[in-house]
Amino acid sequence: MAMFRSLRSVNYRIWAAGALVSNIGTWMQRTAQDWLVLTHLTAHNASAVGIVMALQFGPQLLLLLWTGFAADHYNQRKLLMITQGLMGALALALGLLTLTGIVQLWHVYLFAFLSGCASAFDAPVRQVFVAELVGEKDLSNAIALNSTSFNAARMIGPAVAGLTIASVGTGWAFLINGASFFAVLASLFLLRVSGLHANLRALRTKGSLTEGLRYVWGRPDLKAILLMLFLIGTFGMNFPIFISTMAVGAFHTDARGYGLLSSTLAIGTVAGALLAARRERPQFKSLLIGAAVFGLGCTLAAVAPNYWLFAAALVIIGVGALTFSNTTNSLMQLSTEPAMRGRVVALRVGVALGGTPIGAPIVGWVADNLGPRWALAVGAASGILAAGVAIYTMRKRLDRPK
Repeated sequence: MAMFRSLRSVNYRIWAAGALVSNIGTWMQRTAQDWLVLTHLTAHNASAVGIVMALQFGPQLLLLLWTGFAADHYNQRKLLMITQGLMGALALALGLLTLTGIVQLWHVYLFAFLSGCASAFDAPVRQVFVAELVGEKDLSNAIALNSTSFNAARMIGPAVAGLTIASVGTGWAFLINGASFFAVLASLFLLRVSGLHANLRALRTKGSLTEGLRYVWGRPDLKAILLMLFLIGTFGMNFPIFISTMAVGAFHTDARGYGLLSSTLAIGTVAGALLAARRERPQFKSLLIGAAVFGLGCTLAAVAPNYWLFAAALVIIGVGALTFSNTTNSLMQLSTEPAMRGRVVALRVGVALGGTPIGAPIVGWVADNLGPRWALAVGAASGILAAGVAIYTMRKRLDRPK
């Protein structure tokens, strides 16, 4: 099937298997971490969850110049081995602290920041490494299948985390995540190096750290995508705050109910990723559709009167979020020179996640002081504004002289 054409590559199959296991562990940790902060280390303080998110995703922007440089200049497979190993070790350490009962809020803050630093180097390398696995022809499909795997794990991980927390405790969710990194490390060791499609590596020249910024500044289409990413990434993609505060504050559910809501969101994201996998080439109008659907979903979630209607709205949010996110990734990679791709993708990740230190504390404050429904209204506004940017950009393209 054309939807799964990247799986014809042996290397991609090996990578995808390891990544799926690791992704499940990652979503278990994210769910457990938010639940630990919200219900055990604070008295349902959404602002503390926002600070954890800020520390976890802030390094994406803080280390932007160096992460993109590393992705374009160094061996991507070896870099992934280092970053994946570090994140696994940090998860195991946090799990031991939690199981022994000595974990404190500042521990979670510290581990979130350290993990964020490792992830800042990991994310752009992992995204551009896909081109080495499948080549340029199937790149868009492989990106979509990667998102499908990540979000299939999003369905499984939070639900398993909820059961794990309820039965044996939060610390075990962290330990399981730490162990899951051995799967992706094994897949990296097992790859057939001779079968990789080597990307053109960038030459080290004076100013190469900032070359990516200059390149994007000269591309109006990339600037428009980054502005939309900033709006939705900063004020819209605060799912841990939205879901945890609605689960606890609006619907008064337990860890199982919270995990189920996170998994329900993933149903939509998987659907969005599979729709993206069917497309031969990404189109700018998909950004408009994704942003508009995201804004609509957040609006419906904000006014949902009960748990199950809120869960249904999360599915809509998931479809919109993944349609938007996958399209930005594919468009930016396929329209960029291979030697610049790492720096451009690092900029994309930095803008998408690096705005979290700004948005997450704001959204957390809104949830604490005005209520979780108003926090969702902020997310809805971000989608609507991003859709407006897409409409403006598309009109300017039509008005441009042929």
